[in-house]
Amino acid sequence: MEDLWSDADCGSTDALNCCAYGSRLLGGDRSLVLHGGGNTSVKADWTDVTGRTVDALYVKGSGWDLASIEVPGFTPLPLDRLHELLGLDALSDADMMAELSAARLNAAAPQPSVETLLHAYLPFRAVQHSHADVVLGLTNVADAEGTLAEVYGDDVVIVPYVMPGFDLAVAVRSCWDDQAHDGTVGVVLRHHGLFTFGDSTREAYAHHVDLISRAEAFLDRVAPHEPAGPSAAAQAVLTELADLRRSVSEAAGRPMVVSRHHDGAIGRFVARPDLIDLTGRGPLTPDHVIRTKRTPMVGRDVDGFVAAYGVYFERNGGRSDDDLTMLDPAPRVVLDPELGLLTAGATPKDADIAADIYRQTIPVLERLEDGRGGYVALDEGDLFDVEYWDLEQAKLRRAGAPKELAGHIALVTGAASGIGRACAAELLDRGAAVVGVDLSESVVDTFDGPAWLGVPADVSDHDAQAAALRVGVERFGGLDLVVVGAGIFPGSSPIADLDLDTWRLTMAVNVDSVAALFRDAAPLLFRSPVGGRVAVIASRNATAPGKGAAAYSTSKAALTQLARVAALEWADHGVRVNVVHPDNVFDTALWTDELIAERSAAYGMTPEEYRRRNLLGMEVGAAHVASVVAELCSDRFAATTGAQIPIDGGSERTI
Repeated sequence: MEDLWSDADCGSTDALNCCAYGSRLLGGDRSLVLHGGGNTSVKADWTDVTGRTVDALYVKGSGWDLASIEVPGFTPLPLDRLHELLGLDALSDADMMAELSAARLNAAAPQPSVETLLHAYLPFRAVQHSHADVVLGLTNVADAEGTLAEVYGDDVVIVPYVMPGFDLAVAVRSCWDDQAHDGTVGVVLRHHGLFTFGDSTREAYAHHVDLISRAEAFLDRVAPHEPAGPSAAAQAVLTELADLRRSVSEAAGRPMVVSRHHDGAIGRFVARPDLIDLTGRGPLTPDHVIRTKRTPMVGRDVDGFVAAYGVYFERNGGRSDDDLTMLDPAPRVVLDPELGLLTAGATPKDADIAADIYRQTIPVLERLEDGRGGYVALDEGDLFDVEYWDLEQAKLRRAGAPKELAGHIALVTGAASGIGRACAAELLDRGAAVVGVDLSESVVDTFDGPAWLGVPADVSDHDAQAAALRVGVERFGGLDLVVVGAGIFPGSSPIADLDLDTWRLTMAVNVDSVAALFRDAAPLLFRSPVGGRVAVIASRNATAPGKGAAAYSTSKAALTQLARVAALEWADHGVRVNVVHPDNVFDTALWTDELIAERSAAYGMTPEEYRRRNLLGMEVGAAHVASVVAELCSDRFAATTGAQIPIDGGSERTI
């Protein structure tokens, strides 16, 4: 492990600021900390509004990620109160968290870490804790005690696995009394991770670097890990991914995102003859079970996985005094010899977290199984206790109800600007994962976050459009919603002066591309776990054409007819197809100042009059269209298909 500490980058000698900086160094290393794991602390003075000084522990607050934590992410608590709690004979998790919450010196601070009492007990000013992969590896072998002694001698205190909380603090205290000495620089928690400490965060971090480096050197010597060579991963059949997603969603009881991952390392791993046995032993640390379930699903037998999970729940449900309700039994990690690694989640972020964890898991499993005599995971019962831990369940409850389109997957064409962009924004806001396709390269960065995938493609190039669809399905697992937003307005031209190349281009973009998209998307929409939905952005010109707009008006009329036929043909598959007819949506790329001037002159109006030439006297914007499109994609229009809805402020020509 490389020592990345820089006094210049730290930029402060203040203890709390240094703690935040050192925390970010840990959090920035994926092999140490994944998605909220790990915690840090520093002991320093707290001064209240009266000027009174209190000896305090500043500990990482719940919900803060070490990779980005700042000073407000640390919760100050009085040390004397924490030591009083440590003196109790017993303390439940719920009571402990209630006491810690009440003890906060700053009521606005986040909930303190469940490992706060352990941080308070350790007799050092600064503490750092990570779930380092290599250290977990040393603890997941048959002779873990002997292996740890071989690597560290007596430099660390070794603690058997105990769930985080009061009992863990008590266990560390007991082991500390038996094993610690003046030269102790760390604590290794079996199946959990590493604690290091010192008089400063700089010293605690240096010990972290040293102990992890020693573990790395040991494993490199006794269990070298060769990088994977090229993989001949099979090209996924999109309908196979959609079928798998539908089965996973049915098992989960809600629509799920399923992301595919494949490279040389994954290809080699999923081809192992002992894959079922090896991966069936459990995760590197029980912290992962919340994100990945205890075991991955090998192959695609979702029903079999669900049944096995039910047996697992029945086998272990009696370990708790509480009346437990079984969590959804859907797999979160799928290992398939043909498709590679697939991860499932209620959101793209959840699926990505599962993928990050399992990518980190694979090389550790390989190293231990092939070079150190076999991988040994924590007992099933202990993993179950973490999966159904009341504190973890409370976190899930605090997350609240999902957004209405959470887990839904949408494809929007013309997504980089105008109506298409507005539709994509509205769907993202309602929780959908969105594949945005646009001719402009800017589509890649039109939105941020794991729920957005921008793919540059010319929709009139059917192969390019199909490739964009493929990328989207491999990213999210299927398709539920299609919004046809791509289109061109070629400019005004009387029929007598019609340019046939312009005519053909208009048809290619506005009609032909949609026909090709419908052909390719249909089998995916048919497999949607929530019922496919299509919203087509046509135009008022389809029903009320304008002079000089023959190509555009004809293309939108043809597009409308195509959508009507799709509504007829796809109803048996539960797919709804509806059309909206905007008129003169001026905050789009189609409407330049020159075009507005040209069209307003043709109607004998000023540009301002032309913008509001409707019964309501309002300017229709892209957001108006997007809100209607999103509603048509919601369950509120579950009984509507084949509809044509004007969004034009009211027109005497169409009413």
